[in-house]
Amino acid sequence: MDLEAVRKKVEAALADRRRRVVDSESLIPAAVLLLLTNRRGPHVVFAKRTEDVTHHKGQFSFPGGIVETWDGSRLETALREAKEEIGLPPSAVDILGTLDDTETRATQFVITPFVGMVSQPVSYTPDGKEIERVLEVPLAALLDPAIFRVEMWERDGEVHPVYFYEYNGETIWGATARILKQFLDLVFPEGAPR
Repeated sequence: MDLEAVRKKVEAALADRRRRVVDSESLIPAAVLLLLTNRRGPHVVFAKRTEDVTHHKGQFSFPGGIVETWDGSRLETALREAKEEIGLPPSAVDILGTLDDTETRATQFVITPFVGMVSQPVSYTPDGKEIERVLEVPLAALLDPAIFRVEMWERDGEVHPVYFYEYNGETIWGATARILKQFLDLVFPEGAPR
């Protein structure tokens, strides 16, 4: 499947659906970009966080971060943070839609995930303070059930599924994996790992 076919599937899947919006004063608002790019086929872009950040040290995430008072919207936040973290110019991103708001259980964020496509060739420049490096994972690999697993974890007396994607010795999990799973389930219902 080429990137243009993926674009059409994403736009069709996200166009007319009502997304879940979490409006809570007790949660910290944040926004991320689930980015699709073309590297000999469609890939998804992840950012490996440094050990120096306050939250989610060393984990893979989507580019993004906390909403600042000067941001005009959550989309502005996601685009600003992607530029700061990995050097991605906002003009290089076509926004295709928005997924459901996702909460982090341990750190009390509510994340608005935007799906975007990198529309021109770019070189990523991780900032080194927040982001150590960029990882591009083939979309086909993320659709392979062999790299996916679910564990049931208990927190505050409730049991929740925790998703993991293992690719070339790297682990994507937590809120990032939940956002990724929702994306794959919506856009590729016939082929997303369960």
